[in-house]
Amino acid sequence: MDAVRNNSHAAVIIGGVNMDICGKPDKRTVKRDSNPGVISAAPGGVGRNIAHDLRILGVEVSLISALGGDIYGKTLLESCEDLGIDTSMCAVFPDERSSTYMYITDEQGEMQLAVADMDITKRITPEYVAQYIEVINTFGAVVLDANLEQETLEYCARHITAPMYADPVSTAKAPRLINIVSSLSAIKPNLIEAQTLTGRIWPEDCAKALDAKRVFISLGSEGLLAREGEKLIKLSCERCRIVNTTGAGDAVMAAIIWAGLNSLSLENTAQCCIQAGMITCLSSEPNSEKLVKITENGGRNGKN
Repeated sequence: MDAVRNNSHAAVIIGGVNMDICGKPDKRTVKRDSNPGVISAAPGGVGRNIAHDLRILGVEVSLISALGGDIYGKTLLESCEDLGIDTSMCAVFPDERSSTYMYITDEQGEMQLAVADMDITKRITPEYVAQYIEVINTFGAVVLDANLEQETLEYCARHITAPMYADPVSTAKAPRLINIVSSLSAIKPNLIEAQTLTGRIWPEDCAKALDAKRVFISLGSEGLLAREGEKLIKLSCERCRIVNTTGAGDAVMAAIIWAGLNSLSLENTAQCCIQAGMITCLSSEPNSEKLVKITENGGRNGKN
């Protein structure tokens, strides 16, 4: 990593990097049977996807993650470097397998079932993060995903002084964030994750109970709920034909971080989130180059 680079408007992502293997059937899925369709493999993972989207938005990005010495690990590193993502703080373990995420969608692109093999992420320990803590604290944004172990997340909350953002990843992993929410500049759960984190039912109650500086609760097709202080706003999203939902949440997280780096208001940040999610849902890829459109108006309107 370039030690003289100005990181005040850059982001460092600490989290998961996967090889994503997707199966999409041509027609309605028939369970317990072989379904004709398309199988694809591409670099993914919550941390990597957020990093990729931030690069599309013009943000300088560094990544802290763990990879194996297999062909997937090599491919993932090369893909990050091709995007201009700094990987000098990543760890490579030659005798271990890289993270792999295998999922099946329905014919509309909605994920139906997934298996995540992410044991190598446990290698990002508090001790590993500690060796880079001084550099991490020079960044304008530090992004944590809940693929990290709870002890690593809590170490980060205690020792990172830069603005922190977190993605709960899933209902199974969201509880790892419970003890650090108050340290966050922003958190982006979906409704089920927010309910898991707070024990509340209604979205507004969840938003008020989460004590991060900013809270953005994804409501799927119903839009987004955002809170800062006592201000609570809800935005709906336009109805559209969804091509693929994979990566939409990561794009929303990238929009939140980009907005934070550019000091956007809560309202404008929420508009950016809506635009980012819709752009990604309309793309066959989890990282759409059209995401750059949100930088053109800074969330001043909801048009795509």
